Amino acid sequence: MATLLTDENPPDAVTTAKVDRKGPLGRSPGQLAWLRFKRDKTGVVAGIVVLFFFAVGLGAPLISWLYGKDPYTPYATPGNGLLTDTGFPIKPNGGIDSQFWFGIEPHTGRDVLIVLVYGIRTSLLISLAVVLLTAIIGTVLGVTAGYVGGRTDYIISRITDTLLSVPSTLFMLAFMPVAWAGYLATGQEVPLWVRAGSLIGLLTLFGWTRNARLLRGQVFSLREREFVEAAKVTGASPGRIIFRELLPNLWTPILVLATLDLPGYVTAEAALSFLGVGIKDPTPDWGVMVQNGAGLISSDITYLVFPGLGMMLFVLAFNLLGDSVRDALDPKGSR
Repeated sequence: MATLLTDENPPDAVTTAKVDRKGPLGRSPGQLAWLRFKRDKTGVVAGIVVLFFFAVGLGAPLISWLYGKDPYTPYATPGNGLLTDTGFPIKPNGGIDSQFWFGIEPHTGRDVLIVLVYGIRTSLLISLAVVLLTAIIGTVLGVTAGYVGGRTDYIISRITDTLLSVPSTLFMLAFMPVAWAGYLATGQEVPLWVRAGSLIGLLTLFGWTRNARLLRGQVFSLREREFVEAAKVTGASPGRIIFRELLPNLWTPILVLATLDLPGYVTAEAALSFLGVGIKDPTPDWGVMVQNGAGLISSDITYLVFPGLGMMLFVLAFNLLGDSVRDALDPKGSR
């Protein structure tokens, strides 16, 4: 029924009457990616597992306070009847009971649970530092090589090829003792910050090349696009083109690379510690625990189970998460 415009129904009253109409809602690329990710049940479960590991690692001091133990104190000794004279737990299954939830570390008598918690923290912090540095260096050099081209691209590409040709693990095994020679010659223990800094530096040295090569190829294809050419025509500076036109289109590969690289750096750090050129006892670390457990596998296999399963679960979950993030951000891309 039509409404008549009279003195009793002025135009203002008519215009304030609103009809509730629901039209199509526009979504940003980030919202669309989030919706695609939520539909991937495997990715969601993997994300929950990864968040759990990060919460455990970053919250290690709080867990230690709640649990009532620290990772350096020997709570079990032959004197209190928890270890044998040879240093192994007297109780079965590695000494697991209501007091030691994951058992007792052989010889040292430390609590395995709290050592594992701090070991996760050590491995994650080192790996996160490497991922951050490789992302920054790889992005800067890759974008520079792809956009500037010419001699700059040639020099960066040759450096990248040289580092990719070097067997990184063998180089680290040979270089670490040389870098620490000043401490080893005097019989001093290499400080933790030196060991961690050496790991971060060498892993970063060989890790940025993958990021740079991929982003260089992406920039090669983007710099010929219409929006970049339009920015050049309007007189935009190279810096503005890089930060306002190119980088917003590179966040997807940068993020995907980070999610796929982190578990690789966790295993690389653990492997170097296992080989004796990384973190060393008594500092808790995944690789150190696996190294100690491998030497005790014939006597106490329980000790090796927890760090081995923890590392395997974390790497598997993060790889699955990386695949899901890639599919969510780039649904048309091929695996």
